[in-house]
Amino acid sequence: MAVLKAIGVDLEGRREVLGISCSLSEAEVHWRSFLQDLLKRGLIGVELIISDDHAGLKAALRAVLPSVKWQRCIFHLAQNAGHHSPTKAMQEEIHNSVKEIYGAQDRAEAEARLKKVVEKLKDKAAKFCDWLETNFVEGLTFYDFPKKHWKKIRTVNALERMNREQKRRTRVAGLFPSVESCERLVVSVAIRLHEDWSTGKKYMDME
Repeated sequence: MAVLKAIGVDLEGRREVLGISCSLSEAEVHWRSFLQDLLKRGLIGVELIISDDHAGLKAALRAVLPSVKWQRCIFHLAQNAGHHSPTKAMQEEIHNSVKEIYGAQDRAEAEARLKKVVEKLKDKAAKFCDWLETNFVEGLTFYDFPKKHWKKIRTVNALERMNREQKRRTRVAGLFPSVESCERLVVSVAIRLHEDWSTGKKYMDME
C-alpha cells in the first residue's frame, strides 16, 4: 500500500496537510490524479516542491505543475549516493562528500566543491562520479530561495513526524480489509497533525 501525501507551508510560515491518498502503487497515473485533485480543491501559489527522487512523482509533476521549481531531498540524495560506491568501505566517504557539496554557501561554491570531489574520486569511484555529475543539479534548487529557509527546504524532514506516526499506527493494525480502511486511519493521523501545526509554532519565518 502506498500512502501519497502532500504538506505545504502557508504565507504565515505554518505547515498544513494538503492531501492524503492511499493507492496500491506509486505509479505516475496515481501521482498525477493526486496532484490534479489538489489543484481542483484550490491549491495555488506553489513556489517549490520538495521530494525524494521518484520516477512516477517526477513525471506527474512535469505534467501537472511543469513551471514549479523542484528540489530533490539532499538527505536521500546523499543516501542514494552510497549505492554507487565501488566498495562498502567507501560508502561513508561518498556520503560525506555529497553532504559537503550541499553545505556550500552558494551555488557557485557547490559547483566548485563538486569538481573537487570528482577530481579526488574519479579514479577510485568512476561510477559514483558519473552519477553525481548527472544528478547533483537536482539538489541545488534551494539556493534560489532566501538563505534563512535553506535548512527547511532542502530535505523532506517536514514530513518525517507524519511518516513515523502513520507507520506506528499501521503496524499496530497489521492488516487492512480495503484501501479505504487504511486511508481512514492515516487520514485521522494527518488531521491531528494538521491541527497541531496550524495552531502551534511557526515552521518557517516568512517575514
